[in-house]
Amino acid sequence: MKKGKLPESEMPVYTDTEEILERERKILLELGNDITRVREKNDLLMLFRKRIKGFFYFTHTIVTLIDYKDETYIPFLLDNDGSPIRSHARYQEMVQSRFSLNEPFIQSVLQSAEPISFLLEDIMDQPKSPAFLRVNYEKGVREILMTRLMKEEKPMGFIHIYNDKPGSFTTEFRNVMKGIASQLSSAVSNIIKNEEILKKEKEKSFLLDFSSNIATVRTKEELARAVRTALSSLNPPGGFVIRRINEDNTTMSPYVYDLSKTHDPEMIRALERARYPIHDGLQNRVLNSSIPLLFNVDREIQRGITSSYLQYWKTMGFKEIVGIRLRNGETNHGILFLDIAEINIELLQGICAQISIAIANIMANEKIHEKQEEQAFLLEFSNDISQVRSKQDLQDAIFRVLDKTMHSQLAMIRVMNDDGFHLSAFMFDRTLFENAKVDFEKMMATPITVEETYTAQVLASKDGLVFNVEEELRGGNAYAKLWKTTGLKNMYGLPLRVGDKIIGTIWLLANKLSQLLLKGICAQISIAIANIQANEKLLAYKKQLEVENDYLKEQIKTIYNFSEIIGSGEHMQKVYHLMSLVADSNSTVLVLGETGTGKELIARAIHNASPRKDKLMVKLNCAALPANLIESELFGHEKGAFTGAIDRRIGKFELANNSTLFLDEIGELPLEAQAKLLRVIQERELERVGGKQIIRIDVRLIAATNRNLEEEVKAGRFRADLYFRLNVFPIHLPPLRDRLEDIEALTHFFVGKYSRNTGRTIRKIAPKVIQQLRSYTWPGNVRELEHLLERSILLATDGALDEVYIPQHTDPGKKDIAYLLNRSLEEVERSYIIETLKRCAGKISGAGSAAEVLKIPGNTLHSKMKKFGISKSDYFA
Repeated sequence: MKKGKLPESEMPVYTDTEEILERERKILLELGNDITRVREKNDLLMLFRKRIKGFFYFTHTIVTLIDYKDETYIPFLLDNDGSPIRSHARYQEMVQSRFSLNEPFIQSVLQSAEPISFLLEDIMDQPKSPAFLRVNYEKGVREILMTRLMKEEKPMGFIHIYNDKPGSFTTEFRNVMKGIASQLSSAVSNIIKNEEILKKEKEKSFLLDFSSNIATVRTKEELARAVRTALSSLNPPGGFVIRRINEDNTTMSPYVYDLSKTHDPEMIRALERARYPIHDGLQNRVLNSSIPLLFNVDREIQRGITSSYLQYWKTMGFKEIVGIRLRNGETNHGILFLDIAEINIELLQGICAQISIAIANIMANEKIHEKQEEQAFLLEFSNDISQVRSKQDLQDAIFRVLDKTMHSQLAMIRVMNDDGFHLSAFMFDRTLFENAKVDFEKMMATPITVEETYTAQVLASKDGLVFNVEEELRGGNAYAKLWKTTGLKNMYGLPLRVGDKIIGTIWLLANKLSQLLLKGICAQISIAIANIQANEKLLAYKKQLEVENDYLKEQIKTIYNFSEIIGSGEHMQKVYHLMSLVADSNSTVLVLGETGTGKELIARAIHNASPRKDKLMVKLNCAALPANLIESELFGHEKGAFTGAIDRRIGKFELANNSTLFLDEIGELPLEAQAKLLRVIQERELERVGGKQIIRIDVRLIAATNRNLEEEVKAGRFRADLYFRLNVFPIHLPPLRDRLEDIEALTHFFVGKYSRNTGRTIRKIAPKVIQQLRSYTWPGNVRELEHLLERSILLATDGALDEVYIPQHTDPGKKDIAYLLNRSLEEVERSYIIETLKRCAGKISGAGSAAEVLKIPGNTLHSKMKKFGISKSDYFA
């Protein structure tokens, strides 16, 4: 069969079914081979225009693709040469339109597994029918054949075949379209993929060129040229603007821009001077978004965004604006706004990444240049200061540098008096307050101390503070009224230090000052003042440092034998497990146990296993202090806070900052102190007694008590809210009478310890000693065992420990009277014998045996055991 279109008169007529099927197979085979060679849109267009038209008659074809995001379908492939509607007035509208999937015509196509045809006059005027049906009809088209394109069993688009002769879509034509539909779907998918690959390659090449161009950028002007060149390829009709975040971190200003639509110089000047709040409802959304955002100008105005730049955009005719944040690492530098309606996210992100790096480099270069100038200035100022010999020389040098170089004026320098509490005026510029002489003289006469609000804030800061005059005026700052008369915007207050010593404060009025210059000048002025007043020695913090140093030295010298906790029984294993769970956290731990069970030992072990182990654990025994001193010990006090407070004292919480505070015997804390302790635990901040300054702390708290805090809460002696705060992670230490398996190990440990301490050599411990120790109830727990063994070692004479001096009267309170009264005499006697046998490790008679503890002969004990049916399983379980 010849390729190409045949005249209708020459087309053979097939009547035999086999011949028709054979023809269809040949057509499908030929078209299938042709489809496999399709690589781009033009190949597919030629397939329809020349090959398929060679077999069947139709006017023109288009391919549309489905966009599921907004449930529409849009033109993808257009037969511009063969289309009769090219001359229609609405042709461009049809090419750019998006047609809804939610209408009867296209829904019937989606539901049909085979090609489906329609007469245009039957459907074009139905409700919601797409406009392209009537447009084609008006240009002579009468019938349309629609075929679905499928991808992964989901419709991806449609083939529209139009005809000006009704009834031309024969069964054979439909069968052929059905047969090649899957191949056409694959071909369209391949074309889309190829176009995406070519697009990405083009974008990569563009970004590579842009990266090369912007790598050499060192100034704002060079950046503007590079960005203008790059963005011109995106064809933003109205240009672009880059806004940079200002130093106040609350506003943004135009940095680089190209507004080709704007020729109004006054509007451009207004844009250049503007400072727009970051949190204006639009800019903050861009800065918080990791992808470009598309804004409709009118819609944002309707939403209530009042920023003036939106009105500027509207005046300039901008309708759609894309905003992309400029971010380098974790730092936002600004925003790029583009007047462009379509977003290529990857390309814009690539451009903005390069712009962000360029801005960061420019900022770095500007800072380097600025620092170089500042360092040169500081060197010159240092030379001037080195020649100062008097207060007048210093004043001349300071006034000269502040006025001519820094455009600032000296409000006041105050120096510390000998008492380390009051500050006196040392130097000031009277001409600064010419408009408020009365107020200035009045404030000069007011004594200033380190506790004065603003002085205290400045002295507590590291590099000084900036007070905005207007804000302070609104806040009721009395000084701000005086500052306002100068017309300057900010008051800079900085501490003057020589080494670690504070010698005073300096107050400067200016609109803006460099932090580096301020630090450098203050350092030089501090040294000059110290030299001029060589005899003035400030000791304001000396006592504080001595107290801290003495406390730390005392802690270092103290020997704590907690490198190894003795005990491997079941009860202690549970304790070790709990310690391992809580050690790495910052959670509060409550250690509970009887007196002498080793609560402090556990607290230190938890601290030494925690991330805070590099700092010493601070300890306070709440039972060892008078009630009126506990608050001072915990939180510290200021000088003069109460009678006897001759100096500032640092409390245990401050000393334990970034470490662990161990509060022993917490149950002994008075109720008034409990309330203040609760606040500190909750807020993580405190005020010294007599102080006003809030001190932030980071302290890990471990508390211990031998009291039953739940009972104390019920009795009203302990606050329930504090108990719940402390009881985050309770650890119960077992009494020694429940740790009989650990007695032998503890005995060997203490014998070894006190043998070294006393100079006595104990080579042997008699078995009966261990039995005797196991049979005792130990009301004093491990501490009692330790002291008993120390006494026994001192009384030993032959290098062997054959005797221990165990008290003969145990604590009757350890018995549960109510429990005993509800049992028969025989039951009580049987239970008592079993418990005694357990404590004596099953030894019935002899030294350290149950018979010895019960003070009955061994035979009598055997008889009673037989009588009560006591077997080994009862006391070895």
